[in-house]
Amino acid sequence: MYLAQTTVNGQTHYSIRESYLHKNQFLNRNLLDLGIDPAQYIVYPGGNSFYIHESIEERLNDLDVYPKNDELEDIFWRFLDPTIKRALETFRNRQNNLKHRKVPKARDTQAASKFHGFDQRRILYLRCGNTNQKNITCVPHKLFQVLKDKSRDEIEQMFMEMERNLSVREYKTYAYVIFNLQDFFTQWFAQTAPKLLDKKAVDEHFMEEICRLNSDIKFWSGMETGNSLNEYLVRYAVMYFDYDYAPKSFIEEYIRNFINSRRDYHPPFTSQKATLEEAGTLFKTTSDELKKLSRKDLVRLYRKRIQKLHPDKGGDHNKFIKLTQAYHHLLRTKT
Repeated sequence: MYLAQTTVNGQTHYSIRESYLHKNQFLNRNLLDLGIDPAQYIVYPGGNSFYIHESIEERLNDLDVYPKNDELEDIFWRFLDPTIKRALETFRNRQNNLKHRKVPKARDTQAASKFHGFDQRRILYLRCGNTNQKNITCVPHKLFQVLKDKSRDEIEQMFMEMERNLSVREYKTYAYVIFNLQDFFTQWFAQTAPKLLDKKAVDEHFMEEICRLNSDIKFWSGMETGNSLNEYLVRYAVMYFDYDYAPKSFIEEYIRNFINSRRDYHPPFTSQKATLEEAGTLFKTTSDELKKLSRKDLVRLYRKRIQKLHPDKGGDHNKFIKLTQAYHHLLRTKT
């Protein structure tokens, strides 16, 4: 059993669903509608304890469905009072760890390839934060076992829950990675800095990939498909088009700044040393007076002269350049 959510008229509705095996494929069915507020079925007898109202289990039993151990508590955990959730979190994690310590069995010889690549990429990013997934075939198969024995609907609901932990800043990068868009580019930074790629080209590949996945009958096995974009894929289109890439590393920002700093690049002025006589003419003073000027006085005189020679003030462009060159040369002679 698992918790499922759908949006109806702008409101989120919850239900309990179940995956079941039928003719070698997993299908899903609705068991119980929980409405818009599943928290109403949580009972708090006192202290930090809680339990799920007995009516839920009774209604499931009527359908010949019998929850195992803490299955119902797992489904309703999200809606628990935050104070009680914090108090029980440590104990709950400890119990889950103990529950997963089973006697070692023979290694599962089924390859991870039985799981769809789109699912594998999502798992690898959400569990490990990997943006460069070129070596995904080397990832231990155990990481993907969470996908085992689940209907497509249950898998998608599981990912919706996992993606709630994503930062908004990660949305576009996440969409870029899970649709494997980096494979369409040969640039070395395609793996780690997608924002440096040609935006139009990336957008086109994204549309191609999301449409291809939408029409993949094998991927949607057990679910009805239509001509429009599947509701489970709509959120990825939103993540990609409504958000922007966030800075991921220092090197990415360095590359971006390096490129930007050279987009309007102009060669530096040629270094030409002006004689004292020429500098005197530019500064409207004599060469002897220029020698006597302190560093502070030279700066003051330069600022006064550029007010008249600056091109923005109607001055002569060439004279402004020569004045600046002479100023920097003289400034190096002052202590």
